[in-house]
Amino acid sequence: MSNVTTIQLDKTIVNALKEVREYPRQTYNELLAQMIKTFKNVKTQNQYDEFLHKIQQNKMKELWDNEEDEVWNDA
Repeated sequence: MSNVTTIQLDKTIVNALKEVREYPRQTYNELLAQMIKTFKNVKTQNQYDEFLHKIQQNKMKELWDNEEDEVWNDA
């Protein structure tokens, strides 16, 4: 039994895939595998950025929300 399957795609998707190929004979299988790899990397990077942002929120609140800075608002 083969590990190959057939999927149905809109013509617009097929044309978009053709446009983003790195070289003319690149297969859709290769292209989609590269897209999946890139998507996973971006997703992982976004999770890391969100994690850093949440950690920094408390420190930024501590630095910006203090009485000493509030005095300058009335100067």
